[in-house]
Amino acid sequence: MGGAAHPFRFSVTPPGSLAPMSAWVADLRRIEDLGFDTVVVADHFTGGWDVEPMVVLTAAAMATTTLRLQTGVLGNDYRHPVQVHRMAATLDAVSEGRFTLGIGAGWMVSDYEAAGLAYDPPGTRVDRLVESLAVIKGLFGPHPFDFAGAHYTVRGLVGSPPPVQRPHPPLFVGGGSPRVLRLAGGEADIVGVNASLRAGEMGAHAIVDLRRPRVEEKVGWVHQGAAAAGRSPDDIELEMNHWLVRVTKTESEADELLARVAARYEVDPTVLTESPSVLVGPVARCIETLQERREQLGFSNLQLDAGFPPKDLDSLAPIVAALAGT
Repeated sequence: MGGAAHPFRFSVTPPGSLAPMSAWVADLRRIEDLGFDTVVVADHFTGGWDVEPMVVLTAAAMATTTLRLQTGVLGNDYRHPVQVHRMAATLDAVSEGRFTLGIGAGWMVSDYEAAGLAYDPPGTRVDRLVESLAVIKGLFGPHPFDFAGAHYTVRGLVGSPPPVQRPHPPLFVGGGSPRVLRLAGGEADIVGVNASLRAGEMGAHAIVDLRRPRVEEKVGWVHQGAAAAGRSPDDIELEMNHWLVRVTKTESEADELLARVAARYEVDPTVLTESPSVLVGPVARCIETLQERREQLGFSNLQLDAGFPPKDLDSLAPIVAALAGT
């Protein structure tokens, strides 16, 4: 089902606090030294997120040499696509080709309410995302770009600066609905397979929506979108943002943790045990699990610290060392 295997790539969020910057830079370089491929910054005004992703990633570009930098993901409604293109092109140049542009339709209702933005129906938000992708890609082209859509209009605009990565920085599109995942399969270089977030907030519904059979269905939507666009699924990296990651010393410790979390959310423990968005167990078990998921589902691009993060990145080091790049 997963197609040709892409090499494993691991990502995490940057250190949480920017003060002092010297410690932040040291922690970021530690992530790079541990073998992580990418740092990912979310785009929210509420819920505990407190930095602007493009600014923080620019600072990260200046502090590192090999680490890739990704927005995970920009809320499309928060910025005009012309501005998104200009920022992405600039960061691609500043980082010397280490930037990945992640973008989505926007989903967190608290962001919209806090910023006074209209929280339109999902179909309208996805319509805007479709147009934004067309504008952003068009502005990375070599000629003056025109676009006339229902939501955006661009007239004779030359996209600059020219991208380091050709034809443009890799595009990451994440989503959980059939329409968004089919769109991503047709347009993106990397597709993040997420829970459906129509409710506008996280919760038990998102955990249930990431059960193994449901994730298999979602991967199928990505492949449908690729086929409709005349693309091979093998051209697409599949990404999973793990909401629960914990490296344990023993199998029994892992099982006990999964049972506690399952009880908290009132789901059967097998929902967590089998979920491609959960990684809990001793190092050997985690390595075997990720290899199996890549073989059967195609997931090779893995963020390991969303939701309930690991206690420390050092606990992940043996997994990254064993699998990164293979």
